[in-house]
Amino acid sequence: MSRVEELLTPRELIDYTKERVQEAYMGEYLFPERKTEALEIDIIKGASNLPVSAKVHAYDTEAEIGSREGAERFTQDMALIKRKIKIPERTLIALESPRNDNEEADMIRRIFNDVDNLVASVRTRVEAMRMEALSTGKIQINENGVKASIDYGMPATHKASKTWFSGTPDILMDMDACVDKIVGDTGFTPTRALTSKKVLNAILRDGRIRSAIYGVNSAKMLTAAELNAFLAQQKLPQIAVYDKKYRVQDAKGGYTTKRFLPEDAFVMIPDGKMGDTFYGVTAEELELRKNPDVDVSAVGNIIVCQYNTVDPVAKWIKAVATSLPSFPYADQVFVATIA
Repeated sequence: MSRVEELLTPRELIDYTKERVQEAYMGEYLFPERKTEALEIDIIKGASNLPVSAKVHAYDTEAEIGSREGAERFTQDMALIKRKIKIPERTLIALESPRNDNEEADMIRRIFNDVDNLVASVRTRVEAMRMEALSTGKIQINENGVKASIDYGMPATHKASKTWFSGTPDILMDMDACVDKIVGDTGFTPTRALTSKKVLNAILRDGRIRSAIYGVNSAKMLTAAELNAFLAQQKLPQIAVYDKKYRVQDAKGGYTTKRFLPEDAFVMIPDGKMGDTFYGVTAEELELRKNPDVDVSAVGNIIVCQYNTVDPVAKWIKAVATSLPSFPYADQVFVATIA
């Protein structure tokens, strides 16, 4: 067995990825992660967790027949997400006979950095799907021959454009109107808002809001904490900033930087989770289950494995997962696009 194969055994990779602590994403709180044996999930549109009242019946009469939640449901295949990286031939040769302990440790560290980066790349694509769903009500996929459009049923009336960066906007009135729309349509009250620092700064500089807090002609700068305290008094959503970014790589190796949440988005959501992030099985996981040295219960959401190619001689590390977020409460969200 080569040195790389000794380092990257299935058991070692499972243990390593399980123990590593990755940076938490906002979407993991709003769409908690769940493992399933299925390759697809049921997408429910217009679900509601408001209680439904039973009705009073006369004795000896048939009970009223209930219905399951969701105005519409359909089955959607989970997205197969994967990325790999090659261990260079020079590294393979050098690892077999390192010149000293420091050189060996450095090469091993680089290999496991590759493992970390591959796992992060899969998690990044999952987070991008969650935030796309949250900010648009849809997921559009057009990658590597896969074209898919997933519509979670966010009503068009729960989306609007607002002008807050110029003129004399009434931001509080706009926010109140959006909240009233959700309450009137669903019975749920948005209590949280996700947006960018750019939009938050526009709110903090708004003259009407500053006057409402400090009084007319006050030159004092408003802080985010003071703003949220005031919004709580007005029964309006508490604002949090989500400015995290990621990169995508094109076929020529170039990179483009993107945001998880659009910079002009102001997304108002109610308490609780918005759905779940489902992770399914992969072909790689099924192969691992055949290995008697692998504890199946320890296998995580993202599988990391290594494999060989013959010509040119190379070893590859690959991270793979099948995943898709559910979003049954999409109709309880209001998305304002700020200009």
